Amino acid sequence: MSHRKQVAGANSRENERMSRFNRQMVALLLAAHSVTLPTMSFAQTKDRNPTSVIGTVVRFTDGATTVDVTVGEDSPAVRDFLSMLPLTLKLEEFAGREKISYLPRKLKHIGSPGSDPEDGDLIYFVPWGNLGFYYNTAGIDYSDQTLHIGTYKASPATLEKLADRPVTVEVLP
Repeated sequence: MSHRKQVAGANSRENERMSRFNRQMVALLLAAHSVTLPTMSFAQTKDRNPTSVIGTVVRFTDGATTVDVTVGEDSPAVRDFLSMLPLTLKLEEFAGREKISYLPRKLKHIGSPGSDPEDGDLIYFVPWGNLGFYYNTAGIDYSDQTLHIGTYKASPATLEKLADRPVTVEVLP
């Protein structure tokens, strides 16, 4: 491996550690000081805090097969995605790693943190403007262009059942 790749990999890992540390520190400071933030109401969210969308459940279904995603980030990209719902998408296989779908428009993502995706993550890939249900992240590392939306529990076989047909995407009440 070249020195440049080693440095880039180390920098990428360090950036992710700092990003996680920064998110934890902000959460701690907000909790400690009980800061009141402007509210953005999502009536369907299950979170008691109206300023947060974390915990919101988004359902992907074709009527017979269902995959629920629990939102794990409160970021501009996630909020913009939720504002588009309900909508209908079509999932397709991509590279033996994920099922993807293109949104009607690109998400507003400035200020949204990148991620190091894991199997079971729903992500938004900035350059292409697509959602991705990852099920094989082997060899995929942190990228500031891969934005974490939430997590799901479904097998690749279940995801396959949603492929190549209209899938309704909606926030659960």
